[in-house]
Amino acid sequence: MSIAEKIQATTKEMTRSELQLAESILGDYPISGLGSMTEIAEKAGVSTPTVLRMVRKLGFKGFPDFQANLRVELGEVISNPIAKRDAWQNELPEQHIVNRYSRASQENQRATLEHLDIEAFDAVCALIADPNRRIYIAGGRISHTIAQYLYLHLQMIRAEVRLIPASSAWAHDLLDIREDDLLITFDVRRYQNDTLLMAQMAQKRGAKVALFTDQWRSPIHRFAQYSFGARIAVPSAWDSCQSLLLLAECAIASVQEATWESVKERTDALEGVFDDTKLFRKFT
Repeated sequence: MSIAEKIQATTKEMTRSELQLAESILGDYPISGLGSMTEIAEKAGVSTPTVLRMVRKLGFKGFPDFQANLRVELGEVISNPIAKRDAWQNELPEQHIVNRYSRASQENQRATLEHLDIEAFDAVCALIADPNRRIYIAGGRISHTIAQYLYLHLQMIRAEVRLIPASSAWAHDLLDIREDDLLITFDVRRYQNDTLLMAQMAQKRGAKVALFTDQWRSPIHRFAQYSFGARIAVPSAWDSCQSLLLLAECAIASVQEATWESVKERTDALEGVFDDTKLFRKFT
């Protein structure tokens, strides 16, 4: 569990000043937790004993232990594929890659669902199902594949769904975004600047932002009304998108069921187009 997740899981046990501190740390996580105890306290408008109480409440021995763990997290966030492989290659049991990879993937999915905020997830699905708002979907260099997967399905479910291209032309696509539209972003470590700029632009124009990220949380969370952290680390030089895909497919199924009558009508029309264009083979 990341420190951000520990903070979120402990909020019900925090005092008012500790909650104020937690909000300050999460606002620019993880950089916000790397200053001195005095600097962190002053930025949050709390006392230094409050900082010490909160880090102990999170399960750390003290402030140095808290920051040591935070630095480890920061190293994981910025690690490149070579560093990721070096981190796990000497610790793996003697098992076939299929076994160890699949076990890690299954654990990622279990942990992702365990920490999922169901109420927030349902709220995002309700926004997607609302025909009066337009949906914009974006992703990073690799997570764009998940964005495209979600786009293709939502496009079959409802109208006014747009996929923002993974190119410098993305600003053109966001020109028309308006208040109460929804931007869905996929962004995982090492976090891309262009997806961050998209979220900033969308928020500035009054649109809502839903972020699908990893357990360390993309900087986009500062502009997102909804944020979902998926586990992505596996015994590979590259991260896994399976947990993100799981969340995307859950959203697709939820929206489909909530709007089934209109989905059925739209699907019937689409099947007619497929027949006219002979897109798929017929065996009868």
